[in-house]
Amino acid sequence: MSDQAGTNGGSQSEKRSGTIQSVSIAARFLNILANAEEPLALGALARHADTGSSTAHRYMQSLVKEGLAMQDPQTGLYDLGPSALSIGIGALKRIDPVEIAARHMKDFVREHAASGGVAIWTERGPTLVRWYRSAYFTISSVGLGDVLPVDNTACGLMFQAFLPPDRIEAARRLQPEHFRGKKPSADTLARVRASCWAELTNHLLPDITGQAVPVFDAQQEIACVMTTVTNLGQEAAPEERTALFEKAKLVARETGGYELFNTDSPL
Repeated sequence: MSDQAGTNGGSQSEKRSGTIQSVSIAARFLNILANAEEPLALGALARHADTGSSTAHRYMQSLVKEGLAMQDPQTGLYDLGPSALSIGIGALKRIDPVEIAARHMKDFVREHAASGGVAIWTERGPTLVRWYRSAYFTISSVGLGDVLPVDNTACGLMFQAFLPPDRIEAARRLQPEHFRGKKPSADTLARVRASCWAELTNHLLPDITGQAVPVFDAQQEIACVMTTVTNLGQEAAPEERTALFEKAKLVARETGGYELFNTDSPL
């Protein structure tokens, strides 16, 4: 891109596209700074943005003036400014992990032979606050508002892997002993935590496979769990696992909770 951005040719292009090119270019510089691991020199910004140095300088100085960027007076390096931080915090306040997860889960059950929903943690354990029945596979014994076993569901294992033990134990005491199941080992919870994946078969009902993936917020804390029941008579097929895991990663990108997804696949 040349340093002629914003000339008459650029204005004609803006009219055709319905966008303001200068805003798009400024956003490009902000995104570069947001994704950089450290402050950047002007030359690096120009290379990443595919602009000339003079264009980069003009845009960066404008962003500095508005507080969206800042420049170290000693090194000359650029970084995000206080106004950019305020915008980011404002965006975070508007993120609702449950609603984001519910939207993706609703899409998932339309496409796969699995019913599923979203659970939050309450004093009694995992509680379903969204539930969607698939046209291809459903069971009537699970529904909205149900409290799930702490120890005997994939959803319960997922919460145990990321919540403090005292919160788990408090909920465990409130659940009937026959309802809970067997308390998982530390190794089991470590595997769930490392893979961001939990799966149990024959746990609540014969031949039913339950699956669960976490939803993290921007502080990398578990906000809720996406969970499914699926595949009567056998464990879930690899492609079903992958599809649910991919949904979880899409949710994580929207909630800002992607850092803990350390693997590409639950398999």
